[in-house]
Amino acid sequence: RGGRRPDSYSKVLVDSLIALAEKDERVCAISAAMLDGTKLKEFGERFPDRCFDVGMAEGHAVTYAAGLAAGGLRPVVAIYSTFMQRAYDNIVHDVALQRLPVVLCLDRAGLGGDDGPTHHGVFDLSFLRTVPGMVVMAPAHERELNDMLATALSLDGPSAIRYPSGAGTGVEHRTPARILQVGEAEQLREGRDVAIVAVGRMVENARRACELLAKQGIEARLVNARFVAPLDTECLRRAAADCGRIITVEENVLAGGFGSAVAEALVTEKIDAVLDCIGVPNEFIEHGEVARLWEATGLTPEAIAQRAAALVKPVREASPGENPMPTAKHLAPEVPS
Repeated sequence: RGGRRPDSYSKVLVDSLIALAEKDERVCAISAAMLDGTKLKEFGERFPDRCFDVGMAEGHAVTYAAGLAAGGLRPVVAIYSTFMQRAYDNIVHDVALQRLPVVLCLDRAGLGGDDGPTHHGVFDLSFLRTVPGMVVMAPAHERELNDMLATALSLDGPSAIRYPSGAGTGVEHRTPARILQVGEAEQLREGRDVAIVAVGRMVENARRACELLAKQGIEARLVNARFVAPLDTECLRRAAADCGRIITVEENVLAGGFGSAVAEALVTEKIDAVLDCIGVPNEFIEHGEVARLWEATGLTPEAIAQRAAALVKPVREASPGENPMPTAKHLAPEVPS
């Protein structure tokens, strides 16, 4: 686009928020000593009476938002994913238990790069999806973030949107926001050998993995989950019926994350499929460039394609009468050394 660098997800969020706030005077914004980092400072300059910085007190920010929501406002709380952990009790007791329409925006979700191990936002999917009534979303690109914010502000209960730091994919986002169907995934590519269900910015890595697999003659279905809670179980059912093998990809710890949610859904809904989950291992990740951290945690397109091929290969090579389904060793998470 003429050499123009794509906007950051934080910039997209605040631009969308300003546009929505111009149409709805109930919309307000809150952060906890992160107005600059989350770009909410721009919102405050446009709406000085509707932007609040509560200082370095994330729990108070969430409880304050609950109070504003109880009074009829539509608060949006933007805090880095890693620091939203400090407000877990407030999310549960002050927001979710009251079923209040508070929108949690978790900036810098996923691997945070050179900011250090304290800034990786890799636990939010795990702790948010356990909260009853919480709608949890993750955009694959900028326009989807725009749509998800509008969707969140249309809901009668709590919601959360997690998005990464840095520049987006370059997708045009300055378009009227549309309200998404809550819990509905989006199939981006057809395929019958294996279904790759990715969430957030891992959708792009999964898309590239599908291209690598196509060169090997493997037809991979690509699904953009969009919602971690609630899940699109019908989409999973179709993927299981058509492909028999499902791989989840997330930039979150494997324990309790998106892959765990899919595994639970397969059991609860009695969906028969072989499942492999790719994500961040359950250990503290050191700092470094995001691309290098993806290599270290097996989240590159090449690593995703390799895992997918490992699921498909036993089926294709099985002799008549043999069990073609992968053994446990094919399903165990493999983390590069």
